[in-house]
Parts: sequence; C-alpha cells; structure tokens
Amino acid sequence: MKKPLISVIIPTYNRAYILPKAIESVFNQTFRDLELIIVDDGSTDETPYLVAKYPLIYVRKPHRGVSHARNVGVLKAKGEFIAFLDSDDVFVPEKLEKQIKFLEKKPSYKIVQTEEVWYKGEKRINPKKIHQKAEGWFFDRAIKLCVVSISTVLIKKEVFEEIGLFDENFPVCEDYEFWLRVSLKMPVGLIKEYLVIKSGGRPDQLSAMKGLDYYRTLALIKLFKNYQKDLKLEQKLMLYAEAKKKFEIFYKGALKHGNFKKAYFLKKVFRETFGNSIITSFRSIE
Repeated sequence: MKKPLISVIIPTYNRAYILPKAIESVFNQTFRDLELIIVDDGSTDETPYLVAKYPLIYVRKPHRGVSHARNVGVLKAKGEFIAFLDSDDVFVPEKLEKQIKFLEKKPSYKIVQTEEVWYKGEKRINPKKIHQKAEGWFFDRAIKLCVVSISTVLIKKEVFEEIGLFDENFPVCEDYEFWLRVSLKMPVGLIKEYLVIKSGGRPDQLSAMKGLDYYRTLALIKLFKNYQKDLKLEQKLMLYAEAKKKFEIFYKGALKHGNFKKAYFLKKVFRETFGNSIITSFRSIE
C-alpha cells in the first residue's frame, strides 16, 4: 500500500466538545495525500465514540501528557512529512498544499510554518510584535519565547532523527524546549498567510498554567549542558542572560507563593550549570 506523503497528528485529552472541528479541517484540506492520527492521551469523555465516525488512525493510551502523545504519533506516522494540530485549532483548507509547494521550491528548508489567526473566546486578538513568527535562523528569538507555533508547522520526518523527539520530562513548554534544539541546527521557513485558526481562552489549556518560567529555565539549562560544543560564545552569553532573567522571575514568584522546593531546586541547578561555564567563556576572550 502506498505510503501517505503527510501524517497529521492531533494529540487530545478530554476535548470531545471541540475535537470535530479540528478533525474536519484536516479532511477538508485541498491536499489529499495524507493520514490523520488521533493520539488520545487517556480521555475520560466521549472521544473514543466520536473518532469512530471518521476514517482515521486512533491510538488510545494512558494519560502521560502532550509530549508523549506527540511522540507516539511521530513513531506511528508513515508520512514523509509531519503536521501537528492541537485539538482546539483548525487548518484553513489550503494549508498543507501551500506548505508542500513551499518545501518543494525551497529544498534547503526542512520546516515551514504559517501565520495564524488568534481567537480568545469569540474575540479575535492581534499578537504583539514580540510574537512575530520566526523566519530563517532564529536562535536569538527562540531563547526568549516560543516563536514557532506547533499547529502551523509542516516538518520533514527526518528532522526528528536529527533533533530528537519531544522531551517527555516537560509537561508544559515542551514546544519551547523542542524549538530551542531546532534553532541551533536549521532555519525555519515562513508562509506569510493566515492558514491556521488558533482558539484560546479556556481553562483546559496548558498555556494557562502558572509557573511556566520554571520549565523555560530548565529548557535553557538543558540546552546549555547538552550543546556547549555547538554554541558560539555569543550564544552562550545570550542563553545565560535569558536563563538568568527567567530564573529570577520564577524564583521571586515561587518564594512569594511558598513554592520553596522548586525554587531551591532550580537555584541549585542554575548555579551548577552556569557558574564555572560562564567564567570560562569570559576568560577565553581575555
């Protein structure tokens, strides 16, 4: 049987009330050579009965978080390209077709994202300049915040062999951590068209959780530890400055709210990671 060119992966958890819109936006694509994989992260709602209505691949597993769900989807995928879609977002019909054409014309790129329309409830909101989508090499922006949107990307499956899968130790900010690794290795293309509709403003969203700077700081620490040989001095200093900023924000808030265990753990790891390393980096340019 012929393999599909694109595998679309939708991780979901108790989203039966909104999941059909995401599913139907995939089946409404003008590009047809695809498979749709729903990875159910242990839903307790009507999700299993809902997905039975559609011609898709359904994987149900115990609840282990979105990183594990995406990884299960990637390993199950047969396509040469991977597209992710959060279960509360939708694709515009021409999204995948335009992305395939982009990558065919620009073979030096392995990843391309698109612009997206943001809604908070029923109200459309305009992203700030800081949220402008990354294009080209983007390390300097990747360390500050997530400037690649997971629901907008089309990515060659081979990228996961080079970069690795999503880190399942990150219950949140897993995309931030993943794009940090990507930003060191390759550029990202951008189609400047609104080809995804992003829906927000609900309490079940991971981005609504507090204390996200804890995991962002851990992601920067991990990058520094694992990729020191790949980092230029300028990148090391930029990374340190951003990690320090995020650490201080979290540490101050954690002490205020009595979250002492995480505060002191992060302080310990931060000092162990950056203390001698940064001093050595400065000495190398004396």
